[in-house]
Amino acid sequence: MYQFKGKKYPCCASLTMGVIGGKWKSVILFHLINKTLRYNELRKEVPIVTERTLSLQLKKLEEDGIIKRKVYTSKPPLKVEYSLTDFGKTLIPVIKAIADWGVFVVEQKENSIAKSTI
Repeated sequence: MYQFKGKKYPCCASLTMGVIGGKWKSVILFHLINKTLRYNELRKEVPIVTERTLSLQLKKLEEDGIIKRKVYTSKPPLKVEYSLTDFGKTLIPVIKAIADWGVFVVEQKENSIAKSTI
């Protein structure tokens, strides 16, 4: 049994998916791999996610220590930026592997379609 942030998981894979699983967390992390983004920039990167869902997922990732939220209040308008924490950066190979596998799947499908039309 594994435990993280007060939750118990039956295996290490379950723990990993508990932290980054779901429809949007890995997408958010993918877009934060190489750069810090403001909330509206993230919304533009993932336009089909609702504002409520994006806000909730960002909050959960922040609570888990995966991303950090920096608020600039020195002058209006309020500016908020999101970036990976050092702990979050340890997920980069995992997120890249997930993305690479997605590319592989798409290429395999395209190759099988091309072969079936020959």
